[in-house]
Amino acid sequence: MKVLLVTLYFPPAGGGGVQRPLKLAQYLPALGIETHVLAPDDPKWVHRDPDLRVPTQAWIHRVRYVGPRAQKPAEELAAAEGLGRRAVVQARVTARRLLLPDASVTWNLTAIPAAIRIVRREGIDAVLTTSPPGSIHLVGAAVKQATGVRWLADLRDPLVANQHRRADTAATRARQAANEHLARLVARRADAISCVSEAIAEEMRGLDPRGIVRTISNGCDFDDFAGLEYRPATRFRITHAGSFFGKRDPRPFLQALQDSDLDAVARFVGDFRSSDRDWAQSLALGNRLELIPYAPRAESLRLQRDSEALLLLVPDAGGRGKGVLSGKVFEYLAAGRPILAVVPPDGAAAKLIRETEAGVVVAPDDIAGISAALKELHARFVDGGLPATELSEEDRDRLSRQTRVEETADLLREIVS
Repeated sequence: MKVLLVTLYFPPAGGGGVQRPLKLAQYLPALGIETHVLAPDDPKWVHRDPDLRVPTQAWIHRVRYVGPRAQKPAEELAAAEGLGRRAVVQARVTARRLLLPDASVTWNLTAIPAAIRIVRREGIDAVLTTSPPGSIHLVGAAVKQATGVRWLADLRDPLVANQHRRADTAATRARQAANEHLARLVARRADAISCVSEAIAEEMRGLDPRGIVRTISNGCDFDDFAGLEYRPATRFRITHAGSFFGKRDPRPFLQALQDSDLDAVARFVGDFRSSDRDWAQSLALGNRLELIPYAPRAESLRLQRDSEALLLLVPDAGGRGKGVLSGKVFEYLAAGRPILAVVPPDGAAAKLIRETEAGVVVAPDDIAGISAALKELHARFVDGGLPATELSEEDRDRLSRQTRVEETADLLREIVS
């Protein structure tokens, strides 16, 4: 069987969104599936990670990315000096917001004809489009219509009820309407839909899909941590890896850290919003707070392993955060350090943390509870250290990335047969 994987996020782009398509390209060939990848020559993404290795077993096809460079609008506006510069930045932000369903939709101008050529030339049996961005699925719909090839749409974020998406202005409401239309298109045309969480699967099932809808969550890349060591420090270190955007909020945790009055350091690895940085400075945390700019994946993994504990933040977002089961949860499980999960206590992330006994769960707005959990972890650290969180062999097998890719391979065979 031959598969064309279409993804916007692929090395040299950096960040967590790269890992799922990268691991698919790495493991599918070993399962007997000839794998072709269609990715941009330069996705103009916020970060690059030149150390990420492209799998040699897959065929990589690059086409020009036609579209705007990724932005962090609030940060660019905050950094703009002078009315003229600020007006230019605002115009650029507004132009991006006019693109529907998302700013990356313009890549379809080159991606769709390229995908059709590859499918016909290589005798592709199935096309797999993986989002975000949601507009990537327009490639799958177009290729299926032009060639009749089977189509698997892989959803890593909800197309409709995204916990980070606003809908309080005319522009954001228009984008929401476009995403709802896109979700109906995926439901109507795709032969199968794979979803990283049951909440996303339920959203798609509610649209009366024509094909299979199956939950295939993210997985743990245990091998990525091979050779990385934990060396107990003299101070308690808790690390958060990942950038802040949308509804993700570090402030309740930072307030709890101040209230706890512990001799501890909180390390945030990744983009930290300037507004959150200013707020943190008002707490006068001093050397109890360490902000580390975006780091390549290898360095991020090293810092996670070499921490007393890891901090997971998932916003409630009006109930939409309950279904979130991001790749970061599995990355933390693979790191093997205790997790302070500041997440909806009745949500998917909390359920997995409890099942694996990998940490403690506290509600996102419970500052007193976060402070108490910090004190408990710190006390255990002082009393004799925090041992690694060891997953059972059954959990390691169940949660491994290899198992997840095998599930995807099975679904591909199911729709092609």
